[in-house]
Amino acid sequence: MKSEEQFLELIDTYFPRDHEFLKLGRGDDCAVLRGGKDYCVSSDIFLEDVHFRRTYFTAEDIGYKALAVNLSDIAAMGAKPVAFTMDLMAPADLDEEFWNGFFKSMSMLARQSDIALAGGDLSRADKLCVSITIYGVAGGSGEFITRGNCAPGDTLFTIGDLGLARAGFHTLEAFGEKGREVFPAAVRAHLRPKPKILIGTLLNAAGVKSLMDVSDGLARDLPRLLGPELGADLTIPASDLNGNVLAFSLGVGTDPVETAILGGEDYALLGAASPEILDKVSSVPGFTAVGTVTETPGLIVNGSPFETEGFDHFDS
Repeated sequence: MKSEEQFLELIDTYFPRDHEFLKLGRGDDCAVLRGGKDYCVSSDIFLEDVHFRRTYFTAEDIGYKALAVNLSDIAAMGAKPVAFTMDLMAPADLDEEFWNGFFKSMSMLARQSDIALAGGDLSRADKLCVSITIYGVAGGSGEFITRGNCAPGDTLFTIGDLGLARAGFHTLEAFGEKGREVFPAAVRAHLRPKPKILIGTLLNAAGVKSLMDVSDGLARDLPRLLGPELGADLTIPASDLNGNVLAFSLGVGTDPVETAILGGEDYALLGAASPEILDKVSSVPGFTAVGTVTETPGLIVNGSPFETEGFDHFDS
């Protein structure tokens, strides 16, 4: 793009300035969200060669996923997304065709989620970076769902495939674009994760008090859900995993259950349901019971201690 004004005009093509939750939209020094509600707020950075590679992510993939990972945070709060801001750091070599694909894909997801682009900032940079801050309002019970409200005996559950995005990432790293043909479901899970916004609001209405999205893998995220005083006893049969996870693990000689537990960028939902609400929660589409909260800290998987750490953003 030749100028900032051209960039802004292109953004206006894909994202309308008016929305029910915007009292004042883009174009001023600040946007104004309509008040009278509590808002949950989350931010994510999507950085080239750290979170994605342009060698196998298309412009459409990048635009979609940059927003999708933020929507997943809102889903994990049992909330409804209403608005987001976006800061773009753009290399000079990206042309208008790239940005049309980027904004077209992102705006499609925004419309599906009924969420407004409220504003942001533009800058030049050596690598592409998309920084999004997202806002949501409480759904379901009228309260937000948080982490840490677990008790021994609660049923742990997931909604979404575990380990599938991990298999997709390693497939793309090994085969590049051709990886889309090797394990297509796994590659789609990595490139185009599906935010579970409706599922989050259903879990909220069912009375779930502890929930999060699995972005760093079950091994690392489950302790964050439980807190330091509790542990988990998990039962995850390999036969319950997605076929692409099984095939990938067989191909690289790893245990498929370990692939699922280590995960990374699954964007599944992970929660705990007390016995009193279990019947109601288990009727939510995609519900899969994976274990029980225990009084003893630590993670037991299929009868054995699991001590391998999951994904870390600061690993080299």
